[in-house]
Amino acid sequence: MTEALSHRCGTVAIIGRPNVGKSTLLNRLIGQKLAITSHKAQTTRHSILGIKTRPEGQILFVDTPGIHQRGANALNRYLNRAARTALGDTDLALFVVEARRWTDEDAGALRAIVEAKVPAVAAINKIDRVANKEVLLPELQALSARYAFLDLIPVSATRGDQMEPLEQALLRALPEGAPVFPEDQITDRSERFFAAELLREQLVQRYGEELPYRTTVQIERFEELDGRYRIHALIWVERASQKGIIIGRQGEALKAAATQARLEMQKVLGCPVHLEVWVKVKSSWSSDEAALGQLGYGDDHGVR
Repeated sequence: MTEALSHRCGTVAIIGRPNVGKSTLLNRLIGQKLAITSHKAQTTRHSILGIKTRPEGQILFVDTPGIHQRGANALNRYLNRAARTALGDTDLALFVVEARRWTDEDAGALRAIVEAKVPAVAAINKIDRVANKEVLLPELQALSARYAFLDLIPVSATRGDQMEPLEQALLRALPEGAPVFPEDQITDRSERFFAAELLREQLVQRYGEELPYRTTVQIERFEELDGRYRIHALIWVERASQKGIIIGRQGEALKAAATQARLEMQKVLGCPVHLEVWVKVKSSWSSDEAALGQLGYGDDHGVR
């Protein structure tokens, strides 16, 4: 068999319920921060392509929003639809579950894989939290009884444990083919997209449990000038009271979030960033299909 025929390339959709560590796992596999992370559920809103190129193959990871059962507004419907759509056009599913925990939402995510009739590898994440690894054996057996997984790999996305066995298992399951992207490319998303996500990450991390789900970020201006980026960003909220919380007393809360977002942008973009942020109200944007489209949620491969 020639080297060209032995090379593998294909798409792997990372699927699971919210907050099992899908985005952390993607970042670990790629070796660079692509997806924003948080301990809060439903942090991921857009499918993100992460490209891992190895001598023996190229894996195209698609990080998807967590499949969930919470709420029925337009945003929640969009998140579930984005995850299921990714399964419909993929070579392989990477089903991520949390060690020592199984919920109805895990069952729902697995049901989506079954309905899509796609082969799957299971990653049992957060094994660093399990002191006695022997207790994982019954869990692996129970999971293998739920679906004919091609492989089951216990991993720790946080520590990077078992990443090589996981990548090898994925490569074995992918079809033979030439690479689709250049070896130095790690994503198909634009710098503008990541600027919006890095600001939204600060909102998720800094504010209460509900407020981040009522906010979104839109980049109005993104330009490079004299070796630096000038970025104007809008934070959309649903009520005037939320705007007050985001801004904080004398603007201190917004200033802190924007400053940290700017520092993160400089790490990703590799140059100085001038960031200006405003907060505006768009009533019930998360429940309005038309508003979602205007804010970049209609075409998941588009750029906000």
